[in-house]
Parts: sequence; structure tokens; C-alpha cells
Amino acid sequence: MKYLRLFRNFYFTSLVMLFAWLGFFELNSIPDQIGNWFKLQELKSQKEYYQDQIESLKKEQASTLGSDKLMEKYAREKYFMKKDSEDVFVLVDAKGEPFEK
Repeated sequence: MKYLRLFRNFYFTSLVMLFAWLGFFELNSIPDQIGNWFKLQELKSQKEYYQDQIESLKKEQASTLGSDKLMEKYAREKYFMKKDSEDVFVLVDAKGEPFEK
């Protein structure tokens, strides 16, 4: 009886309905906010991964562009570049992919 009397009060009922509406039916409801928080954590971890990849690529670039011999070696290994007077043989697997990428 005591709880039933509370729901007869217009202001209490309106406040409960408002919280229910904001909590579950609104565009930025509580379940949506929780989902957004988990997605934010996933994106932060991806950001850290990509920043590590960028750092390793910058180190590789600095070591490669250090001299002409290193740049030529990198181009030959990664992009199969050759001089005009050379022949290059690329070993491929059954799928037609080179063994080293």
C-alpha cells in the first residue's frame, strides 16, 4: 500500500517515467553509452597498435634512406627492381605468390 501511494503522486510518477525514457528509449540511452564505451576502448587499443606500426616504419625508413646502397637493396628485395642488364628470377608458390613479400 505504501508503494502504491507513491505512484499516485503525479510528480513521482513523472520523474520515474522521465528516467525510464532517458535510460532506455532516448538516442543516447544507458545501453548505447555502455556500447560506445567498449567501442572507445577497442579504438584506443587499435590506435596504440597503429602508432607502434608507424614507429617501426619510420625506423625502417630512416635505415633505408640512410645511403644509396641500402635504398637499392631495399628496392630490390621489396619491389623486385632490377637494372637493365640483369635478369630477376622470382620463386613463387602453388598459388602464384612470391615466397617473400
